Amino acid sequence: METLSLAPFQGITDVVYRNAFKKHFRGIDKFYTPFFTGIQKDNSKSLRGEEISPEFNDVNTVVPQILSNKADEIIRFANQCKSMGYGEFNLNMGCPFPRVANKTRGCGLMADPERTIPMLTEVCEHVDGIRFSIKCRLGYYNDEEIYAFIEVFNSLNVSEIIIHPRIGKQMYNGEASLEKFIKLIPLINKPLVYNGDVFDVEKYKTVRKSVENISLGRGLLTNPFLAEEIKGIDNQKNKKTRLHGFVVDLYVERLRHAGGSPKIIGSMKELWKYMMNIFDDPQNVWRKVKKVNHIDEYETAVETVFNEQNLIL
Repeated sequence: METLSLAPFQGITDVVYRNAFKKHFRGIDKFYTPFFTGIQKDNSKSLRGEEISPEFNDVNTVVPQILSNKADEIIRFANQCKSMGYGEFNLNMGCPFPRVANKTRGCGLMADPERTIPMLTEVCEHVDGIRFSIKCRLGYYNDEEIYAFIEVFNSLNVSEIIIHPRIGKQMYNGEASLEKFIKLIPLINKPLVYNGDVFDVEKYKTVRKSVENISLGRGLLTNPFLAEEIKGIDNQKNKKTRLHGFVVDLYVERLRHAGGSPKIIGSMKELWKYMMNIFDDPQNVWRKVKKVNHIDEYETAVETVFNEQNLIL
């Protein structure tokens, strides 16, 4: 069955964002959490908060993700997720940031198959009762690195593989290569999910010719209506009002979680870096939001944006 998922973004798509999104928009079938780390023991402290608690997350649509290069940590994470009722967990083999990759984590795992393949094998030998999915890139240093993993992907009990067809060293520069993704389709016998540069319905339709399941990232952060547009859900009424409601609800809930601390303005700015592009004068929007440092300044800037700017959707 075709699925649209939301890719994880550290510092943006946390539980507050996910729940606010579900309140205001439709069309996303699966939400991946930003990665968890430091799962050093059973009932680890990092797994006792709202970010993963079933009280605040729909275990049927949320997939917790781990960033690790240790089989025992991944197994511990999987078992804890299973005990909470989750049906799937995901291993991050795609994070391209050097501070992660240089420690042989995230996309750095792809540059070291001699270490990574035994780790994946051990995980699959000790995890059952919960689906195990992987997110990766084509490689870290070059786009041939993924080919060293095809045999193990095919032989292990992996439920799906999300591929972002760039290399880690590219970060998000250049274009994601749909062509290189397509070459992998007949070689991998697991369900594949495409992720990368799907910013509009036309690009979705192009990708959809080759693969059924697609993970939306920056495209959905930029345009929260994108999944509705892709699925043909009627959303032409009150778009500006709906977006305003989402932005306010997200901000208010973040503020509540932070005990009123203005530190949440940073995470709101991170989102506005994407979202400004659906307004008719994005640079003007960004100038207003970028300069704020206090809560009252942020609130005034947002109201000014929605009063003065129009959406280009």
